[in-house]
Amino acid sequence: MIINKKHSLLYLIIFALLFSFECKNNTQGKSNNDIKSGGDPKKTTYIDYSKDLSGKSNSDNPNIPDGLKKLKKAYPDFIDSVDNNNLYFKDGTKMIYDDGRKKSFEEMLDDPDLEDMMSQEYPMGKEYKIPEVNFDPGRIRYEPFFKKIYGSSASEVKKYLVTIKWMPKSTNATVTITSINGVDNQLKAVSDELDNIPQNQKKYVTKTAGTFYWRNIAGTNRLSAHSFGIAIDINTEYADYWLWDKNLTYKNRIPLEIVEIFERFGFIWGGKWYHYDTMHFEYRPELLVSPD
Repeated sequence: MIINKKHSLLYLIIFALLFSFECKNNTQGKSNNDIKSGGDPKKTTYIDYSKDLSGKSNSDNPNIPDGLKKLKKAYPDFIDSVDNNNLYFKDGTKMIYDDGRKKSFEEMLDDPDLEDMMSQEYPMGKEYKIPEVNFDPGRIRYEPFFKKIYGSSASEVKKYLVTIKWMPKSTNATVTITSINGVDNQLKAVSDELDNIPQNQKKYVTKTAGTFYWRNIAGTNRLSAHSFGIAIDINTEYADYWLWDKNLTYKNRIPLEIVEIFERFGFIWGGKWYHYDTMHFEYRPELLVSPD
């Protein structure tokens, strides 16, 4: 059969249309989070951390520290594997877990490794003691880890920020949070639960005091968790913060029922720190899962 130029052009147009349609189908529904992490674009549900995560984090190798196992379990879309002293991201990046240096508490804050970050056990639930001196689980953050996942600059983090309605049955407010790692879905789940708490408790949470803000923590060179779009502060009118006080005498006015809701969906609370910050919640699932 002889194909003339007119037919050839027609076939080329049809082929181009079919190829475009196929590419659209392959990418439809993928969020920025899915593209960045390689996660499942159909994954839109939240995780309930009061039930922990199913499955084991890694092999049964007894030489692998629990902290590394928890990290792998909490960030499965990003972390490929771990060994006795290293964490391997899916793009081939490697991070050392323990740099082998002994540090003071202040040195761990200012120059931590992953092992320092995971060195204190966060007490999930209502039953917790008033924190002892320098017991601040989650306050030690290894910045390269968070920069790797959420973005290394304000502009990178902003690419993945989304705005969600905050307690829509109770207020007309909105908040901005990252979509990476499904943090937005986790915060939506918190919001839905808070919408149903007793009316006399809603005053603590209907008004919020900020989410994303790329900045250093006051008086330090350390980035705030707010810089990565993973933190939220609730109503400051009922909050207590150690730097506002003349001494470090522990105080809290936030109902623990509210704290439990945040924790259930992966957020730790600054009210369980010796350097207390009772308005503050940040998404830190690695501190809420078991190693196995």
